[in-house]
Order: sequence, then C-alpha cells, then structure tokens
Amino acid sequence: MDDLEKAILFRFDESGSIDPNLKLEAVKYCESLKESTPSICRLCIERFQFTTYVQVQFWCLQTLHEVVRTRYSMISADEMEFVRKSVLSMACGGGGGGGEDDKSNVGGVLEGPVFIKNKFAQVFVTLIYFEYPLIWSSCFVDFVPNLVKGNAVIDMFCRVLNALDDELISLDYPRSGEDVAVAGRVKDAMRQQCIAQIVRAWYEILNMYKNSDAELCTAVLDCMRRYISWIDIGLIANDAFVPLLFEFILVEGLPEQLRGAGAGCLLAIVSKRMDSASKLSLLRSLQINRVFGLVAGDVDSELVSKIGLLLTGFATEALECSKRLDSEEMKVVATELLDEVLPSVFYVMQNCEMDATFNIVQFLSGYVSTLKTLTPLKEKQVVHVQQILEVIHVRICYDPEYRENLSIPDKIGIEEEERMIEYRKDLFVLLRSVSRVAPDITQMFIRNLFAGALVTSSDRNVEEVEAALSIFYALGEYLNEEAVRNGNPLVRELLPMLLSARFPCHSNRLVALVYLETITRYVKFVQDNDQCTPLILAAFLDERGIHHPNINVSRRASYLFMRVVKSMKSQLIPFIEKILQSLQDRVAQFTQLDWKSGDMTNSGSEDGSHIFEAIGLLIGMEDVPQEKQAEYLSSLLIPLCNQVQELLLNANVQNQEESYAKIANIQQLIMAINALSKGFSERLVTASRPAIGSMFKQTLDVLLQILVVFPKVDPLRSKVTSFIHRMVEVLGAAVFPYLPRALEQLLANCEPKEMVGLLVLLNQLICKFSVLMRDILEKIFPIIASRVFDVLLTREIPSGPGSNTEENRELQELQKTLYTFLHVITTHDLSSVFLTAEGKNYLKSIMPLLLHNSCYHKETTVRKSCVQIFIRLIKDWCTGSNEEERVPGFRNFIIETFAPSCCLYSVLDKSFEFRDANTLVLFGEIVVAQKIMYEKLGDEFLVHFVMKGFQTANCPQNLAEEYCQKLQGSDIKALKTFYQSLIEDLRRQQNGTFVFR
Repeated sequence: MDDLEKAILFRFDESGSIDPNLKLEAVKYCESLKESTPSICRLCIERFQFTTYVQVQFWCLQTLHEVVRTRYSMISADEMEFVRKSVLSMACGGGGGGGEDDKSNVGGVLEGPVFIKNKFAQVFVTLIYFEYPLIWSSCFVDFVPNLVKGNAVIDMFCRVLNALDDELISLDYPRSGEDVAVAGRVKDAMRQQCIAQIVRAWYEILNMYKNSDAELCTAVLDCMRRYISWIDIGLIANDAFVPLLFEFILVEGLPEQLRGAGAGCLLAIVSKRMDSASKLSLLRSLQINRVFGLVAGDVDSELVSKIGLLLTGFATEALECSKRLDSEEMKVVATELLDEVLPSVFYVMQNCEMDATFNIVQFLSGYVSTLKTLTPLKEKQVVHVQQILEVIHVRICYDPEYRENLSIPDKIGIEEEERMIEYRKDLFVLLRSVSRVAPDITQMFIRNLFAGALVTSSDRNVEEVEAALSIFYALGEYLNEEAVRNGNPLVRELLPMLLSARFPCHSNRLVALVYLETITRYVKFVQDNDQCTPLILAAFLDERGIHHPNINVSRRASYLFMRVVKSMKSQLIPFIEKILQSLQDRVAQFTQLDWKSGDMTNSGSEDGSHIFEAIGLLIGMEDVPQEKQAEYLSSLLIPLCNQVQELLLNANVQNQEESYAKIANIQQLIMAINALSKGFSERLVTASRPAIGSMFKQTLDVLLQILVVFPKVDPLRSKVTSFIHRMVEVLGAAVFPYLPRALEQLLANCEPKEMVGLLVLLNQLICKFSVLMRDILEKIFPIIASRVFDVLLTREIPSGPGSNTEENRELQELQKTLYTFLHVITTHDLSSVFLTAEGKNYLKSIMPLLLHNSCYHKETTVRKSCVQIFIRLIKDWCTGSNEEERVPGFRNFIIETFAPSCCLYSVLDKSFEFRDANTLVLFGEIVVAQKIMYEKLGDEFLVHFVMKGFQTANCPQNLAEEYCQKLQGSDIKALKTFYQSLIEDLRRQQNGTFVFR
C-alpha cells in the first residue's frame, strides 16, 4: 500500500482509531495531489483499475467527477481521449485505458457496490454534459451494442440514463439557464441519433428477461418511464410495447415491483403532452379497463397504489380532453372514458394511500366544475357526486392510530391535528363546490352521515363521528346567515337532534370540540327557535361543555358559551338562575382559591375570565330586575374582593414560593372581576341603577390596594391598570375621585417600560373627559415628562441590522405613545398643561423633539401627529403681533425654525415620497400648518418664509408671488395642489443635489 492509498483510507476512516491530526494531514495530502498532478484524471483511472479498496475506488471516481466538472477546459485533449475510452470500456465490462477487452481491472465497476456504480454513472454523465454530441458523438451508439454482454452492462446502462435524467434532464429539480440549454442539446441529439436504438434495446431486454430476471426488468421499466415524456410517443405507444406493458401488469405471480413499474410506464404514456384529439385517440386505444380488477386487491400493496395512480392519471387526462375538445362526438367519447374509469378511481381514493404527488382535490374540483353547466345531473353523474362526497368523508377522518395522542394532546397529537387542519381546508372547499352543484345530494349525504353518527353504540367510530360533525360544521360556512336563521331544511331537521345528542365518544377531545364549535356556528337558528334555547344551554353547561372532564374542552366551552351569551342575551333572562346554579362550582374555584397550594390548574385564565364575562353579560342587562341584579352581582363581587383582601394580608412576610402563588391568584381574581364588568354599561351603573355603580366603586377601592401592597410587581400593575380602563368605561365621571390616588400609585414605581401602559390609560381618560382632566394632568405631567425624557433624550434609538432588540422595541413604543399622548393633550384643549410653572421646564425638551420628528421620523403617521400638535399649539399660543406672548419665544421658534424646517426643507428632501398615500396626508397637514401660521402670524411669517426659505431653495420670484396669492386665498385645496407642484419644480431644479438640514 502506497502513501496515496493510506491517505485515502485514513481520510474515510469512521472507526475513530485514526488520530485527528493524522486524518487532517491525509485530507490535505489528497487535496494537494488533486491540485498538483497535471494528469490527475489518468492517475484516478489507473489507480481505480488496480486497487482492492472500495474507499480508494470511490475517491478516484469522486476526484475524476470533480476535476472534469470544474476544470474541463484545462484538461489536455490526449488525457480527455484517455478518459473517454476508459470510461466507456469500464461501463461495458472492460478495465480501463485499453479498450473493451482490457481485463486488467481487479475489481471492475460492474462488480462494485451500488454507491460505486452510481458514482461512475455521474462521471459518465459529466462527460456527456461537456462532449455530447459535438466531441463524443458515439457514446450511446457504442454503448448499446454491448448490452448483449448481460445483466451487469444493462444495469450500468440504466444507471447512466437515470443519472442523465437526475443530473440534467428532469424538470423536477431547479436548473440554471445553461443546464436547460445543454439538456435541450442532448435531447435533440439523442432523438436524432440513438433514441430509437435505445427503445429497441429496452424492448429486446424486457422480452428476453421477463421470465428470468424481474429485478433487471423493473430497472429497465423505471428507466424507460423517465424518458417517455420527451421521446417520440410512437416508439412506445404501439402494438409491440403496450401489450408487453399490460403483460407485466396483469400476469399474476410476477413481483409487485415489476408490475408496478409497468403501471408507471403506462402512466407516463397517458400523461404525455400532446394535442387533445391525439390524446383521446391514445386513451381510447389503451383499453384501460383491463386493470380495473386489480384495485380490488390488498389496498396496502404497492401494486394497488401504482394502479391507483395510473387510473387517476388516466381520468385526469380524459377530463382535460372533455373540457378542451370542440367536437361534440369526441366530447362524448371522452366523457364515456371518464365515466368508465371513475368508479375505480373513487375506490382507490377512498381505500388506498395516494402518492403525495397526486392532488386528489385538484382532480375532483376539476370534475365538479364540469358539472356546473349540467342541469339536471344524469344518473351516472349523481352516482359520481355521491362517491366524491364519500371520498371527502373518508379523507377527513383522523387515523385511529393517533386517537390517544389527540385526546391528551401530546406533541405527536398536536402535529397530527395541525396537519389535518391544513389538509382539510381544500377538502372543505371541494365540499362547498359539490353542494352548489348538487345541493340535494349533499344534504342527503350529510343527513345520512349524521344519522349514522347518532346511532353509534361505542367509541369504535370516534373518527367517523368527528368527521360527520366536521362536515355539518363546514356546511354552515357556506350557508348565509339568512339560511341559518330561518332554518335551511337540513339545519331545521338536524340541529335539534344535535343539541340533544350525547355521543358515547363525547369524552374524546376532538369530538367534544367540534360538537361545541358546530352548535355555536348555528346559534342564529337557535335565536329564532326558542324551543332550542334550553337544549343549547344544557349542551354548554353539562359534561359535554363547561363540565367536560378534559380541561382543554372545558376552557374552549367557556369561551364559546360567552359568545353564545353575547348573541342571545335577552333570550336567556328566564334561565339566569339555572345558568348561575350550573356555574356555581366554576365560580367557586375563583372565590375559594387555595393560594397556599399554588395549584391553578383547575381554574385557568381562559376558563375563568370567559365564564365571568358570560355571567356579566347576562346579569348586566337592564331587563334583569334591579333587586335581582344587585343580588347576583354582590354574590360574585363580595367573595372575589374578600379573596383579594385575604391575599393582601401579610403579603410581605411569606416566603418567595408563597408570594408567587399569591400574585398568580390575585391576577386571576382581577381578570375575573374585569371580565364580569364587561356586561355593565355606564348608563346603567351611573344613571338608572347607581347602587350597582357603588359596588364597582367599592371593588375599585379594594383593587387599588394591590398597588400599595405590591408596588413593583409588573403583572399586577398591568392587571390593575386594565381594570381602571374598564372602570372608566363603566363608571364614567364617577371614577374621578379615584383617579388621583390611582395615578399617584401607578406613577410611584413606574419604570420607563411601564410608562407606555400609563400613557395609554391617560389617553383614554383625556379622550373621555377632555378638559375635566386639566387639574390632574397639571399635577402629573411634570413627573411623566421628567421620566420619559430622561429615557428618550439620553438614549438614541438605533436603526438598521441588529437593531430589532426588545429594548429598542420598548423605546420605540414609548416614543410613539408619548407623541400620541402629546397629541391627545393638545387636541382636547389642554395645552395649558404645558404652561404651568413646572410644565414650562420641559418645553425646551418637547419642542426640539417634536420638530425633529415632524421632519425626519421614519413613520409618516408619527410625523403627521407632530405636525398636528404644532398646528394646535399655534392656534392656542400665537396671538396678534401687538399682544403679549403667552409663551415667550414660541412665535419666533415657529416662524424661524418650524416653518422652514418642516414646511419646506423636509418636503424638498427626496425621501418625501408624494406617491405614497400616507405621505400625501402628511403633506396636507403641512399645508394646513402654513395656512394657520399665516392666519395667526400674518405677514411676519409670510415674509420670513418666502424671503429666507424660498430664496435658500432658489425659488423663482414669479412662483413665490403665486404662492403668496394662493396662501392668502380661501381655497386650501388649490393651495395644496400648487404647493406640491412648486416643491416638485424646486426638486428638479436642485437635481437631487441640495439637501436641507
């Protein structure tokens, strides 16, 4: 063994016994040899002939492939001639270099393992890529006569043709433009020169070996299938080949793989692209009914799967012919072929696993679309529609194998459920199409499915029950609201039955969930059919819904019940007592929490909040008698508040684990109270029934204590803030006495990142109460300004790659919320807040920030808000020239800084894109700002803006004068149009070189 063989063996060693450094040296040695040896191709071929190690053989072939592929133009003509002759000789059973009879190869390619043969085929195809047909025109012509040497050469020939398809011809892989051109060149040459010889060789080999070597025949058929799509179809679809293919398919006793390979070739013939008339003639000549009987075999067999693909491919082509042909006579022929094959196709679709490459829905949708113009449907077509519905039902059924995984659900179950949800989408679209073509047939099918589901006596058919309910649910998606409300005949018949149904498999999570989703979908029908109200309530309140043993079902039922209550509120008033009694145990889970255990699994945030929201919607109606309403509400609020107060006692002396449990429990309680309040209107609690309002005020008193006891617990602060939002909507102005205390506590330990939530609350308060908020704002604005500006003025928010961090997102959110806050203040007549003794201190920070962002902020909406703020401040603070300034220096700031920077220079910048709709809105506000400045500041503004700003931008005198006229006029639309034209003219004049800053 020489150094090269040692290096190669070390390189490919996977035992771990070779020192890593030595292995690295071996790799370097092999690579250097590739680069430094001029005749590396010859070396590889000669080394291949004499080595006894397959690792060395593989390295030689791999290197030969790489060198030819990457350095073809650098290899000498003599060396390429040697490579060419050697490769052909090796493929045909010789050694290498000397010719076909050279026997010097110790372990030839044909006797090597599969991976050696495949690598060799790649080398052969690489030579074809560069040399066929211009240089090596005889590669196929010289190869074919050698096929008489037997199985090994035939096998290698098939591998070369397969590799040629994989590496160059097949359109199943993405190809570069150059590869597509080479593929075209190779195919053209083969069609002209040798493809007829190759097809003849296939035929002779198949005839010769059909009874003796099934594996070889299978390989030949699989190879042939790849080429049918682009060779002359007459070479295959003829009286010699087609009977031979059917012989392979139909003869019992032959291996399934061989029979399936025959079916694959027939499918390739059927799928061959050609004009519709020729295709119809071809389909008719095949007599495909000969294979119908084969699909009734073992549905799990490979043969039945292959036959299924053949029949569906045949049906697809017949369908296309029926759609494309103009001749009525030929359409009839195509339809007859389709009608003949469809029963077998439907059987396969229902009973066999289809190849992923075949789109069942696409084919069936195409067939259904052809029925739209046919009224009424013929008997055969009715049968076909029924079979399509059966296919849909079978295909949407879950595999029983996953039943346990789906009921938990575990990771496998979740993945299967997600897969099926996606898979079902197209099938339900198909169901919708079928229902439009044949509504009566579809409804009868659903009725029968439903009847079968109702009489199921065990959980044996869990998946079929779930599928039947899912189809009934899907029916509701394409029925309009009117059809559901007034009772589509099927809905009128089935929904009462569904509402009363108790399936033996109702404990299954998927069955329970789709049951609840379905009755929720048809709630409009229940609304107009009072007799169904007790039934839908029972379904949600018993073990089918909220009391279902599966917590996932119970939580979903709580949410859906809340939606039903929202839709049916007034109809449920007679049932309030019954509903509250049924929910008593669920409510008690919140009013009797064991915080010491920290066990929250029985409540769950979704479950609790939705139940309380549903109760709130019910008892919050004015139709409920006042005494009863107060009784219901107090029976809920008092225990909840007592629970909060109990949890607040000695809150700081517990260990950390107990503290976490308390905090979690308090969050749940706040969410429950918050949800409960959503059913009550401001008019009811403040005007018609103030006693109810008093209950919520007392609750607010209790919950505000949380901010004192847990001043730095972010989740609790967030939940209390959310509750204050609710109380603003519920109590209206009655919340005012609580605001100073609440805001003081929220401000006391408010970190910058929490400031966003506080500003949002203040925005709500200002929008609702406007100038009534003045006194509160005057007190808290300096504190807010101090903290926000401390963050925003000391940290620059980066942009560009890597800037999308959580911290930067928080800063951006704070900045945007601040501008909204300032905008809300100014647009609600509260700008005086900025002019208090302490507030004035922050104007020096506010004005530059607003100015900068009105000119340069990357979000157009933020720029617009800043401009609008300036507009309001100009209206509020700018007085006549002879009057004393309300805000010293503001007038000059607007004239000398804001006006030119925002209203001229920022819009001259090429980044100001007039084609953008949001930018046009911003531009409109900038024009309005100029109009307001002229009205408030008069000629002082106009002279400075025109004389200084326009002159800097080199604006022609005539345009400046026209601007003055438009500004002084009353038509704001004309001013906007002119100013846009002016800016565009100035931009062209500057030619994009003048940047204003």
